[in-house]
Amino acid sequence: MGVYTLVDIPPAHPEAVVQSTVFVDVRGNHLGRRGPVDRQDVPLSRVPRHVQEAVIAAENRSFRTDSGIAPTSIGRAVLAAITGGTRQGGSTITQQYVKNALLTPEQSLSRKAEEAVIAVKLDRTRSKEEILQGYLNTVYFGRGAAGIEAAARNYFGVNAEALTLSQGAALAAVINLPSYYEKAGSDPKVTAVLQRRWAWVLEGMTAGGAITARQRAQAVFPAFRFFPPGQTEGQRQYLIDAAAAEAAAKLGISQDELARGGYTVHTTFDLTLQDAAAEAVRAQSAAARTQEADPEARLHTAIVAVIPGDGAIRLLYGGADYAQQPFNDALNGAIEAGTALSPLTGVRLAPPLDQLQHTAAPTTIQMAAAYATVAGHGRHATPYTTAKITRGGRTLHTGRPDIQHAMTATAAETVTRKLNSTSAGLPTHHTGGAANRTAWSTTYGPHLTLTVALFAEHPAIGKKPARPTSLIGLTGNQTAAESAAETASAVWPGEGPSAGSSPR
Repeated sequence: MGVYTLVDIPPAHPEAVVQSTVFVDVRGNHLGRRGPVDRQDVPLSRVPRHVQEAVIAAENRSFRTDSGIAPTSIGRAVLAAITGGTRQGGSTITQQYVKNALLTPEQSLSRKAEEAVIAVKLDRTRSKEEILQGYLNTVYFGRGAAGIEAAARNYFGVNAEALTLSQGAALAAVINLPSYYEKAGSDPKVTAVLQRRWAWVLEGMTAGGAITARQRAQAVFPAFRFFPPGQTEGQRQYLIDAAAAEAAAKLGISQDELARGGYTVHTTFDLTLQDAAAEAVRAQSAAARTQEADPEARLHTAIVAVIPGDGAIRLLYGGADYAQQPFNDALNGAIEAGTALSPLTGVRLAPPLDQLQHTAAPTTIQMAAAYATVAGHGRHATPYTTAKITRGGRTLHTGRPDIQHAMTATAAETVTRKLNSTSAGLPTHHTGGAANRTAWSTTYGPHLTLTVALFAEHPAIGKKPARPTSLIGLTGNQTAAESAAETASAVWPGEGPSAGSSPR
């Protein structure tokens, strides 16, 4: 019985098949990921043909016709193993796939022989398309990215299916030395070396007929995202925390299973609004001063924006820096209401607003949902963060509004009239605070409701818990009410009425 018969094609080892879950905003912009490695499977049909051909030109130009092995490269590797010489490259795409995905890392003569036999067997039993798909989903590209989908995102900020010819050739050029080439775009020397290899890949594609001479002449070396990246934006982990918890619940799995499952979570968040909120709070902080009599006091800002009548959360500002404060003030922070809910007094409310009216310390998200009910003509929509969950091109969950009629349309109009005063032709709605400890500002229109809450505290020290304190002196030359209103104005996209507040 021959070696070929004795050797079976092993399943992919766990490290090669584990995937991350990616989170994107409402426009498809990348928010971040969860998972042990940055990898997501993508079918070959979603990898442009010019990207496939670029990888073949870079790594194995005889791929479509060879038997899965390159005898000359195996000979060099065997000689190196016997003599103790330098490790040899030149493996076929099939061999690389076997080495990277099907076998554990090992450098030995017997291992090289096993690799060759499995490669031949794989080539005879699987289509070239299957092998290329497996390779593209597992090969390492640097920047922490395993597979073409993560590489496209990390180098160019796009999905694999959106890669241009020039971008695809650049990624193909990276494969043979990813730890070096990953600095392209930030290190001039590395960029120049990669550009020469990129040109060589394109010339190979032209010689092989994959692209025309005109396409080659028109190709321009692409711009790369900067590497290494800065620290994760202080806001995005708040968003990912919220969306991950909701997505796992919707799928009926644990958050660990979600992180390893290769899902794409399409969130309801709008990074443009989120960035505007972060900038507004930074500007507010720069203008503020700490009261000399209370230098330990810290100002907190929580901001939520939701769509009336739908509940999709567009903005969730939970703190200035997740690394310093993972607790989300907007989602979980109970803040003294003061007179912020008094406009709802005397209005007949149904669940869930009937209970909120008697809540002394609501969360910012509850407050935003309450006034979104007014903007939505009495329809209360439960806030949600997950618009859609997909995996491998299949939609597994679609977010839908959860609506309750919490007040009549007439009652909603009454609340608006009660709050209405004319300012630049738009009604300005005033909500309140509590004994100089909180300030609220809510702005709402037909398409968005935005709530800003300010509060102050002495941070926890050792076993001593955090405790609330006065806002006086923490907002510079402005009152807390003015600061909250200014923050709301800076974030508001300009589509409707605005709400102001003052502490009581």
